[in-house]
Amino acid sequence: QVQLVESGGGSVQAGGSLRLSCRASGRRTYARGWFRQAPGKEREFVAAISWGGFTTYYADSVKGRFTITKDAEDTTYLQMNNLKPEDTAVYYCATRTGNSASTDQTDYAYWGRGTQVTVSA
Repeated sequence: QVQLVESGGGSVQAGGSLRLSCRASGRRTYARGWFRQAPGKEREFVAAISWGGFTTYYADSVKGRFTITKDAEDTTYLQMNNLKPEDTAVYYCATRTGNSASTDQTDYAYWGRGTQVTVSA
């Protein structure tokens, strides 16, 4: 089994920054992704990174503002800059046993419980 724990969420004003972390434990996993779900909306892709960290994907809505990285301790980060009110959502970390990054949430077998990000105007 795999356990994922997100942290770093909170409330900020528009234009501010937050850094989310996702720590994994248990079975070894590889590629990681971040997804988010706003109230009344479906969960959507935000960013993904391959196991080696050489390939990253971003949703158009966050490109140039968010950066996904991972470290040698198998923790994944999502640096979020220039936050906007429309970024308000619960952010979920996910991981899969494949090496390749994916924008498709059905490719991810393991999910964290999420962390709330609230951006005020």
